[in-house]
Amino acid sequence: MNRQNKYSCIIIDDEPIAIKVIKEHLEKIDGLQCVDSFTKALQAIELLNKETVDLIFLDINMPGISGIEFLKSLPNPPKVIFTTAYRNFAVDAFELDAIDYLVKPISFERFLKSTNKFLSAVTAKDSANQPKEMVKDYIILKSDKKNYKMRFADILYIESLDNYIKVHTSDNAIICYESLSHILEELSNDFIRIHRSYIVNIKKVDVFTTAYLEIEGTQLTIGRNYREKVSQIMKS
Repeated sequence: MNRQNKYSCIIIDDEPIAIKVIKEHLEKIDGLQCVDSFTKALQAIELLNKETVDLIFLDINMPGISGIEFLKSLPNPPKVIFTTAYRNFAVDAFELDAIDYLVKPISFERFLKSTNKFLSAVTAKDSANQPKEMVKDYIILKSDKKNYKMRFADILYIESLDNYIKVHTSDNAIICYESLSHILEELSNDFIRIHRSYIVNIKKVDVFTTAYLEIEGTQLTIGRNYREKVSQIMKS
């Protein structure tokens, strides 16, 4: 959103009183700012070529060039809300992907409904264009004054050693000053606690019973208080 978190608007209408009414309506709406107004459509071209405009309130029946003809002439037109005293242009207006079609005199209630349609549309588009948050697939482990970047996919299981933990992979193990409960909060949903001394990566489990799990030949006991939950997860 530009101009101090507001979407920019211009008004094109050959009736000064209509411009005045739309400006007064806009002053009551957060998120929209009128940056200019014109009584002739062609007067707006210079501004549209120099600045980004988010929305045009565009009259249809104007001398020289109609609002519909003017909109068709723009290579990259902004969003448009048509304003007119005539109802018979509605089909043409919506074929041009107009946000709305307002018939004069325009009440504030009807104007608000129209601008809310615009704000909903552009807010949804802005959200869709936001960069996707990267899913973290690793954890940083501190050991011997070094920081190790350990991918979740490489971790087999984690063992508690009093005030330390031992993180086992297929190739080696890293001992860190950490607790199982805290480390579990940093891991993905692939990790579950099966015992007060063990957290396992369920994707690495080769064999399981109600009493133990086996990962790459190592048998790990399932604590009595964890058996029901572990069984449900492993069978799901």
